[in-house]
Amino acid sequence: MTIAEVSKKYDITPDTLRYYERIGLIPPVPRTKGGVRNYDETSCGWVELMKCMRSAGVQIEALIEYVALFRRGEDTAAQRKAILVEQRSQLEERMAEIQRSLDRLNSKIAGYDQCLRKKERELTDRLLREGGGQED
Repeated sequence: MTIAEVSKKYDITPDTLRYYERIGLIPPVPRTKGGVRNYDETSCGWVELMKCMRSAGVQIEALIEYVALFRRGEDTAAQRKAILVEQRSQLEERMAEIQRSLDRLNSKIAGYDQCLRKKERELTDRLLREGGGQED
């Protein structure tokens, strides 16, 4: 696939794809004889993984280290796993923090709902009292 096709498929700009490759966030992409990037299934898998990891907030430095270790071979499997475990732990902490924030927001919204229901009841009661004795 061309860089334009990959860009469209993963909704990432061509500049971002080039940047990812330049900094080592994805391994070097195969090239045609003319030097044009030719993304294969493996390259696309790396792009998809990095997009997923970055959107989750995984640190670029950790991902670059992961890719560098991957390129060194199977002897680095334990180190790569350690990076992923650490990043998962950090992601779980952020998720817990987000959940606490969401719980707090839901509590605040529920408080406003109660307040608004009380105001509606008071307004309804007042309207019924004021209009209750009148004939049509």
